Amino acid sequence: MLRGIERESLRMQSNGFLSQKNHPQALGSALTHPHITTDYSEALMEFITTPQTTIAAALNELSDIHSVVHQQLEAGERLWPLSMPCMLDDNEENIKLAQYGSSNIGRFKTLYRRGLGVRYGRRMQTISGVHYNLSFPDSLFIALQQHEQNPQLKQLSLQDYRSHRYFGLIRNFIRLIPLVMYMLGASPSVCRCFLTGRQHHLQPLVKGTLYLPEATALRMGRLGYQNSAQKELGIHYNDLHDYLDGLQKAVHTPYSDFTKLGLNDEQGEPIQINDHVLQIENEYYSLVRPKQVPQAGETPSQALKNRGVGYVELRAVDVNPYSPIGIDEVSAGFLESLALYCLLNESPDLFAKEQEQIDRNQLEVVNRGRAADAQIEEGASSVSLKDWAQRHLNAIQDCAALLDQMDATRLYQDAIQIMQQRLDDVEDTLSAHVIADTLQHGGTWNFGSVMAQHHVDHYDQHPLSEETKQYFAQLAETSLQKQAQLEQDNDMSFEQYLAQYR
Repeated sequence: MLRGIERESLRMQSNGFLSQKNHPQALGSALTHPHITTDYSEALMEFITTPQTTIAAALNELSDIHSVVHQQLEAGERLWPLSMPCMLDDNEENIKLAQYGSSNIGRFKTLYRRGLGVRYGRRMQTISGVHYNLSFPDSLFIALQQHEQNPQLKQLSLQDYRSHRYFGLIRNFIRLIPLVMYMLGASPSVCRCFLTGRQHHLQPLVKGTLYLPEATALRMGRLGYQNSAQKELGIHYNDLHDYLDGLQKAVHTPYSDFTKLGLNDEQGEPIQINDHVLQIENEYYSLVRPKQVPQAGETPSQALKNRGVGYVELRAVDVNPYSPIGIDEVSAGFLESLALYCLLNESPDLFAKEQEQIDRNQLEVVNRGRAADAQIEEGASSVSLKDWAQRHLNAIQDCAALLDQMDATRLYQDAIQIMQQRLDDVEDTLSAHVIADTLQHGGTWNFGSVMAQHHVDHYDQHPLSEETKQYFAQLAETSLQKQAQLEQDNDMSFEQYLAQYR
């Protein structure tokens, strides 16, 4: 097994507001650096590990990246530890779009983000998450295929069979996202400033903070990133071919609401790449994605079409504010045990009617996951969330034992034991801890600021070898050189470059 982690985090000023500074030059180019980049906004950093053979190695590399970044932040700046943002002022224009230089690809990436802001509002571009990337060895897929009873599945190439099984994993993970939200959700409250000018159903918790009393992961609900246009497309995960067809349709189909926004502003400057349902494939928002590493010049879809699914990206994970790196060994062990369970379990096709039911289940857990009477719909009936979660947790326990046996550890079973504690006592959940600590510290900003300072102490104490320091220093320099080369190599105007996508 290989795993890699992507963690997003806002840079915040000492006064608690979103940083207005540019991406630190000493960290290199956000366009070309393999480990340290930016996501939607200039202040939203993204840290990316390489694929690692153990959870410990992935977490250690993520710690290295955090420590390197911390050393290069401007005086007073810190990394915000929560999924929902730090303080934002009333003017959305102060949420600066991520900048990637003057090359065509750099300007294109910034324009994509400008389009997201025009379509959904820039506040959406300040939400942070953790993406957990996971692949299983080909030896497992070979063994599974040998035990297939279906002759059609036995005849598939290894590449096609691997894709078939990964899509089964994806469908089951979608069905079990409410379990992930309950166990790992850590966004039951938000700073009032995030909802400036928006209608909402939240209640005041303490001055400046809004919440729902039994919420788990508001980031994953209607207050988070939404694209209603996407739901009309019917993109599904029943097989790779249809999934790719659905994506291609989305990136080539105009959407009237986006057409009305216009393509350019009054000065003739582009404000979105195009008026299609998706400007580019990356705009498709899903809580789990099939992935393949693109080669030079490939889009994500082309990589999947050419080489099949290489790994899955699990995206339904809140930042854990109690971990200096946003995720800990417990969450990682749970996610990997869950992923193996999803891979090995029967996974019938997933159609619109069941997806609508799953959406209702997700909303129930987002808003009421810690309620004693929280319910999960299953087919024509309902079951208590606790009974539903217990049934799956019992089965996931077997997968955890298998993973521990393979690695001669207790990590996975220990992780499931902690999930069991969270199920037994709702006050042990991350979301309950966040509410209690937000109250204790007098609001979201105070709580986040205290945790951010705790994490600073961790970064300062995390040992970086001379070799690691030199590695990141060299990467920063090389990335700046690569960006400069891209800017020199522009062989057409940006208008010509953009015309290919309009």
